[in-house]
Amino acid sequence: MTESFISRPYRIGLPQWHHTDWYAPDHLSANSLAVYSQHFSSVEGNHSFYGLPSVSSVQQWAEQTPDGFEFCFKFPRSISHSGDLLACEALVDEFIARIAPLGPRIGIIWLQLSQQFSPQHLESLNLFLLRLPKQYCYAVEVRNLRLFDKSTFETELNQILIQHQVNRVIFDTRSLFANPAEDAETLDALRKKPRVPTHVIATADQPLVRFISPVNTELCYQSLKPWINKFVQWIDEGRKPSIFFHTPGNETAPELAQWFAQRLHEAKPEIPALTLWDRQPKQGSLL
Repeated sequence: MTESFISRPYRIGLPQWHHTDWYAPDHLSANSLAVYSQHFSSVEGNHSFYGLPSVSSVQQWAEQTPDGFEFCFKFPRSISHSGDLLACEALVDEFIARIAPLGPRIGIIWLQLSQQFSPQHLESLNLFLLRLPKQYCYAVEVRNLRLFDKSTFETELNQILIQHQVNRVIFDTRSLFANPAEDAETLDALRKKPRVPTHVIATADQPLVRFISPVNTELCYQSLKPWINKFVQWIDEGRKPSIFFHTPGNETAPELAQWFAQRLHEAKPEIPALTLWDRQPKQGSLL
């Protein structure tokens, strides 16, 4: 791993490390994580949302990634979407034990809650966070609009997160919904991504932003510029923020992340920029 990679004072990544349109032919899927982790400092661990990773997968992930790389795993949906956060203590223990061999490669572990998680469940969240192992860093993503009310319910949520030093996931889908398109991947994203307000708040020291772009990524550049200033502010405050970039289909997500990293480097030159691998050739040219 290069010194510039280690010295980057924030996490930057994508929702996956393999995509059929990302790599040149000699980068097979078997080593795509090794390639990805030489350029990005983190990845959303979406695999774990659908079930426990196998013991062999965890071992391979540790072997294929350099020091300083981090997996930001989601709690499995059997925990986050079970309907009762207080009845899944054994599942939490099993999940933590499964990923524990990754050691320092475990980044933020985050709880993605459904729209059905409403203000009446906040005390359950409080007790759930209280029981979590203290050696890890956590984040919570909510989708119920009543928890974005800028008053009683949202204040209570933020106070719980601050009390436990847990980060609130900031989901920025504004640019996606402001620039709809008719292609199949955009329509799928518009159906699946939550249209929730973007409330910029750091409830702990590692703010986590998920940015969803329209299929034409140039349309989101203006929306990204305030995030550059916010990341400079957070870094100057001694925080370590994270940002993960999604695009419909994710084909152009690496270039969008590179654009952001370059602008952050220009704003704060001591922060290294981001390089990319050679892209998969298409129609006789290299993207």
